Formats: sequence, structure tokens, C-alpha cells
Amino acid sequence: MCPSSAAAPLHPARHGPRPGSDTPAFAFACAAVKVNGFPCKANATADDFFSSVLAKPGNTNTATGAVVTGANVEKVPGLNTLGVSLSRIDYAPGGLNPPHTHPRATELVFVLYGTLDVGFITTANKLVAKTISQGDVFAFPRGLVHFQRNAGAEPAAVVSAFNSQLPGTQSIAMTLFGAEPEVPDDVLAKAFQIGTKEVDKIKAKFAPKKS
Repeated sequence: MCPSSAAAPLHPARHGPRPGSDTPAFAFACAAVKVNGFPCKANATADDFFSSVLAKPGNTNTATGAVVTGANVEKVPGLNTLGVSLSRIDYAPGGLNPPHTHPRATELVFVLYGTLDVGFITTANKLVAKTISQGDVFAFPRGLVHFQRNAGAEPAAVVSAFNSQLPGTQSIAMTLFGAEPEVPDDVLAKAFQIGTKEVDKIKAKFAPKKS
């Protein structure tokens, strides 16, 4: 049977409830029930706990020269209620994973190869930054704005670990200038101390591309 809300409280932050056994709720025979927002499955197999999605570098031909490949509960269903996930981030030379936050998780990056400038900003607006290289580890506290930039002339890559099955990501620029419906121009103009024409120019860069 599926664990009930009394036995395993469901947290809206999607950290995932602590499992009451060594088998996640996903593996219980309860296909008609959702646990932590995701459906259970009647008969779990090894493939439900497996993914090779991080095995190969992602395509860094993007606007920022970086790409994130996730291995979370949406890709690995067996992670449901386990409270962990991974992602791989690949960077072209000079590539940037722009300032963003993870509202549901702390992030710990391990450098596979390359050299990166990384940092986060505290709630006191203090920048905590460091240059890291192959084999190094750096932590980004939950909810704080942070970034990574390839500081080298060669490609770079990291593996990121999260203490959430679905950490969530809010890219600051995209969130503010690419929201749907749009954030009012006067709000952004006053917040950034710029004119509404400049706001519109920035919004145009984040508008969905027409097919």
C-alpha cells in the first residue's frame, strides 16, 4: 500500500518526505496515487532508478555558452521521495551559467574538467567567489543567487548534486524579463533605474523565438 500523509508527510517544497523504508514510495503498488506530486508505479524495475543522460557533454551552442542537463525525478522516477538529484553543466570557453537560484535545494558542484569562476551572493549582498579547477568542490547555499563562468580557453564541465529530487531553477534575467504575462515595464525600469525603452530592448532578447 502507499504511505499515507500521516505516515509520510508531503512537503510542498518537494524536498521529498523522508521514506519510511529502504524502498521509495515510487516502488509501491499504487499506480492511482501520487506521492509528493509524482505518480507511483505498480511494478518498479532497475531502469526506473537508472539514467545515462549525464554520460555525454551537452550542446553548449547557446546564448550563454553553457547548458544544463538534469537527472532529477522527472528523468529518474525512482528518485521520488529520496530527496536527491544530479545535473551536469557543460561550458564552452567563456561560457556562463547565468545568475540563478534553486529555491528547493543546496547545490554542490564537482569539477570534471576545466577552470571556472564561481560565486554566490549572500542576503547581505556580499559576493562569495572562488576559482575552481578539476577535482574541486564548491557549495551554493539553498535559495541564494549564484553563477559559474568558464574562466579557461578550453571547455569545462561539472556535476552538480542537490538535496532535492527536483531543486527548481529561477534564472534572474529570464525570470524578470521573460515572464509570462510580462512584468510591467515601469516596475523593471524603477527597479533597475533604467528607461522603459531599455526594458523593452532587454525583454526582446528573452522573448520566445517565433517558429
